[in-house]
Amino acid sequence: MQVFETINALQKELSQLNSKSIGLVPTMGALHRGHLSLMNQSLEDNDITVVSVFVNPTQFNDKNDLEKYPRTLDKDTQLVNSLGVDYVFAPTVEEMYPEPDTRVFNYSPQDEVMEGIYRPGHFNGMCQIVSKLFSIVQPTRAYFGEKDYQQLVIVKRMVEDLKLDIEVVGCPIVREKDGLALSSRNALLSKEERENALLISKTLFESLKLAANYSLKETLSFVKNTIQQNDNLELQYFEIVDANTLLPLEEWEDSSSIIGCITVFCGAVRLIDNIKYKG
Repeated sequence: MQVFETINALQKELSQLNSKSIGLVPTMGALHRGHLSLMNQSLEDNDITVVSVFVNPTQFNDKNDLEKYPRTLDKDTQLVNSLGVDYVFAPTVEEMYPEPDTRVFNYSPQDEVMEGIYRPGHFNGMCQIVSKLFSIVQPTRAYFGEKDYQQLVIVKRMVEDLKLDIEVVGCPIVREKDGLALSSRNALLSKEERENALLISKTLFESLKLAANYSLKETLSFVKNTIQQNDNLELQYFEIVDANTLLPLEEWEDSSSIIGCITVFCGAVRLIDNIKYKG
């Protein structure tokens, strides 16, 4: 495995691959089994796999969140190497942004709901860095986790909008044995906070059972009320939406593809999760 810190060095290496298929796994580091599942899928699908490790400042609207985000590059590269990944791209902020990126990406309505409301500018920054990585690596396929479901939808929209010849592959959520969705932010949870966080996935799974016999609105209320009854959790939002438009629904019959998306503060740590109801 080789680690590259500059765009020129990586592109020089990739230019010698003679039309081999390339899989790209964009990450912000602090890697866990969820990331590894993306890498394994890329290794299975492609001749070459590139993993980027870059904490992108333009998608953070909270400077404290950016500063607290875990950075574990040495550990990350060891993990990636153990899988047999070919290349790691770990640039500096100055390498990726030698000057401010003023591009604006608008993907209404998908970027205006849920995370778009509570994290203004987040998806624009995400599109900036992902489009840069696509331009640098020129991948055949790119891999994203379904835990960040709204991000996955918007990346697909961006690829279509920019007419890029890249297959965007969504990979299933990876969970701990107790149900907690894997996240780099889990490392920031205290033991007590982690125990409280289990209510998030537990409630989503219970709501999936309820959905068979209860209305969409009743299911929505169940999830919201259950989370809000725990004084150690702060519900930011829970929405049951069309899986393509991401717009909220009134009835189960309103769409053939439905997903419930949730964001909860557990202490100071912001956790996201989702559950597929249909499709």
